[in-house]
Amino acid sequence: MKKYTFIFAGAGLSSLMTVYEMIQSGLFSEQQLLLIDIDPKKTNDRTWSFWEKVSGEFDAIVTQKYESAFFKSQKYSRKLALQPYTYKSIRGVDFYKSVFDLISQQSNVTFLQAKITTFSESKDGVEVQTSAGNFHGEKLFNSIYNPNLVALQTKYPLVQQHFVGWFIKTKEPIFTTETATFMDFSISQQETTRFMYVLPTSKTEALLEYTLFSPDLLKKEAYEKGILDYIKALGITEYEILEKEHGNIPMTCYPFWKHNTQNVLHIGSAGGWTKASTGYTFKNTTKKSKEVIRFLQNHSDFRKFHKKDKFYFYDLLLIDILYHNNKIGSTIFASMFRKSKAALLFKFLDEETSLWEDLKVIWQCPKMPFIKAVLKRLF
Repeated sequence: MKKYTFIFAGAGLSSLMTVYEMIQSGLFSEQQLLLIDIDPKKTNDRTWSFWEKVSGEFDAIVTQKYESAFFKSQKYSRKLALQPYTYKSIRGVDFYKSVFDLISQQSNVTFLQAKITTFSESKDGVEVQTSAGNFHGEKLFNSIYNPNLVALQTKYPLVQQHFVGWFIKTKEPIFTTETATFMDFSISQQETTRFMYVLPTSKTEALLEYTLFSPDLLKKEAYEKGILDYIKALGITEYEILEKEHGNIPMTCYPFWKHNTQNVLHIGSAGGWTKASTGYTFKNTTKKSKEVIRFLQNHSDFRKFHKKDKFYFYDLLLIDILYHNNKIGSTIFASMFRKSKAALLFKFLDEETSLWEDLKVIWQCPKMPFIKAVLKRLF
């Protein structure tokens, strides 16, 4: 049995980003890495968006950049100037190709297309069982999400960010290419937190996503009806659907890190790397993967890879509110966006603000739901 230094269970965003950072660091060229996934990652299964102040390391595969964005509620509409940030979008298939092209140039990194059945830990490392045989590694990065960890407890609620997206092409010019729509809450809320998310790539092409932050999923027809209604409201009569995508991102403050062991680190959604209050994954994963590289230079026990700060507490309160009183989600987000500058909101969501800056954002929100959430957590 060939032995590896690091095995990655799953080859999604978190695994590929961590491997990318390992290669870029130049610190792991003498160690054997194995990526295992049943999916060859050759199709466009999702779109990631994020914001940056400066040029980024993935700019070469960014499909669109936005200097401004709309936020809409049922009571008002606001166009946000994003400077000094730029909002960027990357297609999943472009990211996969970029990283796999880099991997193909590394003699110490192997990709195996196989189904992972289970893994077990022993004194000398971890053994991963797959449809193509068993593999031994000193350390395992597991990105395979186990929904039962959250479902079988009640202390940490789960709010799901679930969506269906259509990439459409219209006959007439409809869209403004330099302006995205972050959240359009002007659509019917139906007692839940739901909005449209729009990323134009030209005057006649855009990704339209019908998105919900709620505990329960919908039937496929409900999402598509939402998109159809929105297309009609935009005055679009002739269009074609170029691509479709769908997703379900867990938004929870469940302490996934408690399941880390000396040799197994849970990463991605399986490790709580998703920003719980927003569902944003790309930027958080970039930060976390860089933290992993720094950690490995000084530590070997994965049980030590964790920190809990004030932003964890903020996210915990918002998830509590969205879970127990989901219908007020649009009110909370509308209050945040009504007066706050986009740059401050981005800095806050990047978890880079001071306590004073935190208060400037939080003070815009409805007070009573958060007071009740704090008291419930305390008592």
